[in-house]
Amino acid sequence: MKELSLIVWLTQLGFSIALPMGGFIWLAVWLRERYQLGAWVIIAGAVLGIAGAVDGLRYSLKAMELMSRDKKEKKTPPRR
Repeated sequence: MKELSLIVWLTQLGFSIALPMGGFIWLAVWLRERYQLGAWVIIAGAVLGIAGAVDGLRYSLKAMELMSRDKKEKKTPPRR
């Protein structure tokens, strides 16, 4: 069961990094082709994608840390 939980978290981490990057770059390419904009749109999309990926990574790591902290508190016996 523990391995399944780790696989779920790794999948979530991968999605939270890959989807913003891929989505913003895809949107930038679409905007460039649709409205004949310059290459700066691709650069802006890449920067926004990286920023979104970093934010997703930070959020996922914070959630993992909170879950780890909760598990440690449950394992320690109550003090008398």
